[in-house]
This record gives sequence, C-alpha cells and structure tokens, in this order.
Amino acid sequence: MRGRWRDGTSFTRSLGFRLGALLSVAILPIGLISIIQTLHLSREAERSAELALLGRTAAAAAGERALLQGAIGTADALGPAVLETLGNPRACSEIMHAFIQRSPNYAYAGFTGLDGFVTCASSDEGKRRDLRSSPHYRQFMQNPSTLVTATSQGMMSGKSVVIVSQPLYRDRELLGYVAVSVSHDTLRSTHAVTPDTGDAWIMTINAQGQPLSTGTSERDISALLPQGKDLADLIELTDTTFRALSNNGESRVFSVISVVPGLVYALGSWNPRQSGVVGLKLSRFAAVLFPLALWAVSLAVAYFAVFRLVLRHVRELRGQMRRFAIGDRRTPPPVLVDAPAEIMDVSETFHNMARILIRDEAAMEASVQEKTVLLKELHHRVKNNLQLIASIINMQSRVIEDSDAKRVLRSIQDRVASLATIYRNLYQAEHLDWVEADRIVADIIQQMSAATIGAGQNLKVETRLEPLKLLPDQAVPLSLLTTEGFTNAVKYAGPPAAGQPAWVRITLRRDGPELASLIIENSLGHEDAALEGTGLGSQLIEAFAIQLDGEAEISVKEGVFRLALNFRPAMQEAAPHPDDQRPVVLTSAARRGARH
Repeated sequence: MRGRWRDGTSFTRSLGFRLGALLSVAILPIGLISIIQTLHLSREAERSAELALLGRTAAAAAGERALLQGAIGTADALGPAVLETLGNPRACSEIMHAFIQRSPNYAYAGFTGLDGFVTCASSDEGKRRDLRSSPHYRQFMQNPSTLVTATSQGMMSGKSVVIVSQPLYRDRELLGYVAVSVSHDTLRSTHAVTPDTGDAWIMTINAQGQPLSTGTSERDISALLPQGKDLADLIELTDTTFRALSNNGESRVFSVISVVPGLVYALGSWNPRQSGVVGLKLSRFAAVLFPLALWAVSLAVAYFAVFRLVLRHVRELRGQMRRFAIGDRRTPPPVLVDAPAEIMDVSETFHNMARILIRDEAAMEASVQEKTVLLKELHHRVKNNLQLIASIINMQSRVIEDSDAKRVLRSIQDRVASLATIYRNLYQAEHLDWVEADRIVADIIQQMSAATIGAGQNLKVETRLEPLKLLPDQAVPLSLLTTEGFTNAVKYAGPPAAGQPAWVRITLRRDGPELASLIIENSLGHEDAALEGTGLGSQLIEAFAIQLDGEAEISVKEGVFRLALNFRPAMQEAAPHPDDQRPVVLTSAARRGARH
C-alpha cells in the first residue's frame, strides 16, 4: 500500500514540481492583487454600462411614457365631467367628442358602467353600447383599478389601440371607469430612434405581461422576445439587463425598465456590439486570464531553465545508471562534460565506479567460467569412469555361469549406469545447480528396457513423466530408487489375463505446488508373486526414500502391484505444459529397434 502511494506521488517529489510550487507561492500575492483590482474595475465599468443601457432604453421609451402618463391623467381629469352629466348621456357624449376633437393623440374617450354598457362616449352620441365581452371590461371587473391594455380592434373606435382606464367613484361608490384610447401608430411614433439605437427594438408590456406597443411591425414581435421567457416573467427583471438568445436565434442583450410604475414596462433588445455590456464581461475574463497567463509563462520559463541546467543531465545520468543496473557492461558510461560542475562531479564518480565494477565483474566471470568448465569436466570423467565400471561388470557377468551371480552383477550394473546417467545430465546441462528429473528417469527406463527385456518378450512399458527440476542431492536417490523399482516391476510383471501383454507403468508428477510423486506399477500374473521380494532391493528402496524425506508405500490391488513415493522437491518450478504430459509407450519391438 505504501509503495503504491509513493508511486502515485512521485511526480510531486520531482524538482520541477517543487520549483513550480515555490514560484506559484511567490507570484500568488501579486496575482491575487491584480485580479481583485481588475475585477473591481470591471464590475464598476459593467454596472456603468448596464445603467447606460437602461438609460438608453428609458430614453427610447420616453415619448410613450409621457403619452401613457398623460392618458392616465386625462382619464382621471374626465371623471368630474362624467359625474356632472351622468344623468344626461347626450351631454356627456358631447363633452367626450369635443375632447377628442381637441386632442389628436387620443382615438376614443368614454365612460363604461359596472353593468358593462356605455352611454357616454366620443364615438356615439348618447347611444347605449354593450362592452361586457370586452377583455378590458373583464380585467377591470376582476381588479377595479387603473388599467392599461391593448387590442388590435377597439370595440368603440375600431382601431388598433391601447386602452387606459381610471375607476370612477361617487363618494365611495364605484360607478365604473373612464377610458381613453391611444392608437398604436401614435405610440410607435414616439419611440426614439437615434444613430446609436439603430438596431435596438423597444417594446412595452402591461403588468399582466400583455404586449402594448413595439417599435417594429406586429409580425416581428416574436423576434424581439428572448427564448424560453414569458413576458410576465420579464417584469420581475425590472431595472436589469441580461443576455439571451432571441426567438430568431440571434444573441442579444435585453434590458427591462418601468415606464409607468406598476402598470407599464419597457423591454429593450440590443445588438451586443452596441450594448457595451458584453465587451466588459470579456474584459473581466481577460482580467483573470492575464495573471493566469503570466503565471503560466513564468512557470514555463523557470521549468525550461531548470530543465536545461539540471533536469536533462539528471535524467541522462539516471538512464546511465538504469542501463548499467540491468546489465549493460559494454563500456563505462560517459562523463557529462556539458553539465554543471556539481552534476559533472557525480557523473565522473559514477563513471569511475562503473569502470572498476566492469573490470572486477569480468575477472569474476572468467573465474566462474573456468570453474564451471572444470566442474563439467569432472562430471564428464565421473560419468566415463562409471560407464567403464558398468562395462567391466558386464564383461565379468558374461564369463560367469552361475545365474544368481549374473543377476547380482546385472543389478549392480544397472545401479552404476543410473549414476552415470545423472552425471551425463550434469555436464550436459546449462545449469549445474539443478537437473531435470523427468529426463533422467526417462533415460534410465530406456537404458534398462533395452538391456533387461529380451527379444520376443511381450512386455509393454509406459511412462508418464511431468517436468520436474531437482537438486543433484535429490536426483541421485530418486534415480537409484527408480532403478530398483523398475527392476522389481520387470522381474515380477505378468500378463493380467490370457492373451494380454504384461505391462509396467512409471509415473512422475507434481502433487500440488510443494509435493511430487514417483509411482511404479506393474501387472501381476499371480496375485502373490510381487510379495516375494524382501531382499537387498527392498532395503535400498527404503533407504533411498529416507534420503528423499519420503516414505515408500507398497500395495497390491486388483492384480496390480504399486510402489508409490511422495516427497518434497527442494526446487519449485512452473506448471508443465500439457504437451509434456503425454504418455510414452515403448513396446518390445520398439526397444529391440533402439537396442540394435
């Protein structure tokens, strides 16, 4: 766990990272002061730009403000005249008609009672008109107060107008409302169009979010509005500016101001280039970006300087050490002559140390190679001597007539040949500290099969040997035990049934990661035949098993004699390949061919 944590934080311990961290701490106060001051100035400038934009919106809607405020005052001023002539509809209508004639800004003036009928109006001389279906009348009845609405066709004037009404009271009794109408053309003509507002749209809305008038044609009203926002929601943004996409997909800056407090509001839509707010926001971003860029450039310059003077030489020296550590001994690493003096001293010291180690390792390797050659030569001579002894024993057995003496000499010859096989594998092996036990057992079985089993003898020998590496001290007792066990198996092997050949099976395998087994089995012609052997062979098998720290187990079951030895190999090895576990079957005919 600690090693993985160190690997994950190795970068933080590097010289470049620590230098960057220290430089960042040094620059941090200056950068923070610069950012704070620049952001403060940017916020002040942005607020000034927002106020200027709100002022321009108010200026563009100033004419409409004056007209609507005048209409509210006019409706309020007509109230006393209506009260005086309320009983004389004709006289009241004449007063309203005369007022419209004198005021070209208004298209209609009249009084509507609570019952929804009009008997006093500028357009009709005392005629009774029903306005109960009028949206303006319905909104007034829901909230009897000053009301401003718009309609594309007034029920009294027949024109596209904005209706302004004031409630009419007598004492505290609500009688109805006095309304005056202003045409949309008149309102639209009041929008101020100056060179700096050429791409600006101004739209007025009432407190209920209903459009009243706009500086553009009716079919372009939707292009004026910001996407995803209702007009009623924009009232909450009074005296603010914001940036959004309009319904035609254009990015614009919007401003909202109050034209008639609580009654009419103006929505301004501005081109971002003309508003000035967007540029200030970009300048705020640049104010933050500039100190960050200065910090990044400072770090880059500092890191480049450190890399040029220190890091590249340290990395080159580290690479030399790694190559030397993994075995690159061709030449001593060169001295870094273009490095600073301190690093060059370290490089020169490493060069001298590497040169001395290369010299000493070469001497040691030559000594080891010489000793290896001598040891292999010793194994070779021991093998030759053992083979010579085996040949002498073979020659002696040929001149002896006694069969028991021949059998004894034959067993001695097999044991000597087994020892010779071990030494042959030792001097042929690349490594002298271990041998391949499966190869030795295979050689022993092949030699003994060729020498022991006579021609015409119907005996099948099967081997199942898995790769197993052992120390020579274990390989010797294992090979001798194999010799004794195989000799005993061949001696007592019999056909298991009529017409079937006798067989001998030798198995060498791994039993888990720490154990191994040697099993020698043979078929029995007679159930008790294998139990007769209680002489020197059995004693040797027991002695060899003790040397291997194991125990030989002998059993007879269902016509099969079994000798099993479990032991613990001194060397561990990887699991064998499946192709190495294929059983090898030697028939008597094949053995005869090998012998010849």
